[in-house]
Amino acid sequence: MKIYTRTGDAGETSLFDGTRVSKADARVDAYGEVDELNAFLGLARASDLDPDVDEPVLRIQRDLFALGACLADPAGKIAARVTKAAVTDADVTRLEALIDRFEAELPPLTRFILAGGAPAGAALHAARTVCRRAERRVVSLSPTADGLVVRYLNRLSDLLFVLARVVNHRAGVAETEW
Repeated sequence: MKIYTRTGDAGETSLFDGTRVSKADARVDAYGEVDELNAFLGLARASDLDPDVDEPVLRIQRDLFALGACLADPAGKIAARVTKAAVTDADVTRLEALIDRFEAELPPLTRFILAGGAPAGAALHAARTVCRRAERRVVSLSPTADGLVVRYLNRLSDLLFVLARVVNHRAGVAETEW
């Protein structure tokens, strides 16, 4: 199979149900943002994350593929057949548990902080902002926005903030307060 198909040369793409839509369609934009988030997480992982941070980030990358599949499947046809293409309430709960676990090793936050720090911490801060943008794009799909997808992205952006702080804390890089 070749990587190029030429089917998008006129500015259209197919959703999972076969519907042809503009590449500027809000749904395509939303799953494109999720894809960009996934790439930023790959950048963070390439920055030598500690194994206990890397493992959940890898799992999140897999979740984001499922999220993208959900967004590209407005008719819900693939999720019923492919379990790895589903995001569940348990995934949101897992993110909350990770937030609690990692936040326990951090000093309390008393002021806003500027993004930056060690390369992996800065990459996680960048991923957090892309996550917030993806969340906004998914919300813009209302009334067809999937509430579970929105909750997952909302919780994920909180986790990415905490992970950026943890990575910087472990690297001995002080946070710059605003």
